[in-house]
Amino acid sequence: MGTGLILAAPSSGAGKTTVTLALLRLLAREGMPVRGAKSGPDYIDPKFHEAACGQVCVNLDAWAMGPERLRALAAGDGLLLIEGAMGLFDGAPPDGRGAVADLARELNLPVVLVVDAARMAGSVAPLVAGFAAFDPAVRVAGVILNRVGSARHEAMLRRALAPLGLPILAALRRDTDLTQPSRHLGLVQAEERPDLEAFLDRAADALTGTLDRAGLCALARPLPEAPPSPRLDPPAQVIALARDEAFAFSYPHMLADWRARGAEIRPFSPLADDPVPEAGLVFLPGGYPELHAGRIASSERFLQSLRQAAQTTAIYGECGGYMVLGDGLVDAGGTRHAMAGLLSVETSFESRRLHLGYRHLEPLGGPFTGPLSGHEFHYATTLREVGDPLFRATDAEGTCLPDMGLRRGRVSGSFAHVIDAGPTVR
Repeated sequence: MGTGLILAAPSSGAGKTTVTLALLRLLAREGMPVRGAKSGPDYIDPKFHEAACGQVCVNLDAWAMGPERLRALAAGDGLLLIEGAMGLFDGAPPDGRGAVADLARELNLPVVLVVDAARMAGSVAPLVAGFAAFDPAVRVAGVILNRVGSARHEAMLRRALAPLGLPILAALRRDTDLTQPSRHLGLVQAEERPDLEAFLDRAADALTGTLDRAGLCALARPLPEAPPSPRLDPPAQVIALARDEAFAFSYPHMLADWRARGAEIRPFSPLADDPVPEAGLVFLPGGYPELHAGRIASSERFLQSLRQAAQTTAIYGECGGYMVLGDGLVDAGGTRHAMAGLLSVETSFESRRLHLGYRHLEPLGGPFTGPLSGHEFHYATTLREVGDPLFRATDAEGTCLPDMGLRRGRVSGSFAHVIDAGPTVR
């Protein structure tokens, strides 16, 4: 049976991802069986986790997934390091459901608090003390200090924290070379960084001299037993999956569900102008099509085969995939690129507007049956959207939203990313 720890922080921007990657790479290259998981709806960090330790990283979403699903996905051998999202107690409105703290309670795992100490000294103590005492059911078991300025600064921090009795597992020095480049949806994707291996090794090296390995491993607790978990039924027995830099956002647990039910996944690359493989469903997941819109528009073999497939085969697009199924996409510079023309939707990144939040989804057609839990996160502006909707939707607070997406014949899509089966939409 494996063990687990959760790496959380008081807020976003504390350096949880860098610390997690450093730990995964360091422990993996020392021969320890270790793997990563990511709290919440995130497609980017998990790929970095995989690169750091060589193991598939799953998403553990305490809002969208039930207890059985969370335990089943967390189960496995070795040490599981779960990287939190946002602050430890930050979740969806109205009551903060889905916070990292919910994972700590559900999986009964201790929390290591990653603290950005760059602009504090003695104040670190009340900050950590407050988080440790806030909820008796969430055990803050240790601290990792990040962005420490000097040996003198570290000594001040350790002196301030000493009365709390919490182990300080590491004190990482401030290093601008360990700052991750960002994009409007978060970090640059792992496969876009030619220096990724060097970055991961540098992060691990920075941790080597300061990490209390024995202390870290001693804090880990056994993962709960994995009960039988519900799985998402495959929408077809053969699924053609678009997979490249423009279509990178597919959840490992969803693909694993489909394979476990006997489905065959056939990857192909629209950016390489691959034709769509023969299948019962073509799935265009999200990603960054706006950054590759010109290449997509010029991939005639892909687009023509997609249009031909629509005559006999179900086609489904999520977020970026939905935009590619539309008539046109306007990039940030104002240039319009013709897309597949299979749905009457036109989108633009020239004028950006954030759409963000969890979604309860009730399919009105398309490849899925039954209620679903999903998430929406994009900056596209919809210029035109005409046709029959794909989903009836409410937000995390239960507020009714306008119907989402479109369906026309065998083709459907929306801006929502499906995460798991969910409760019925009211």
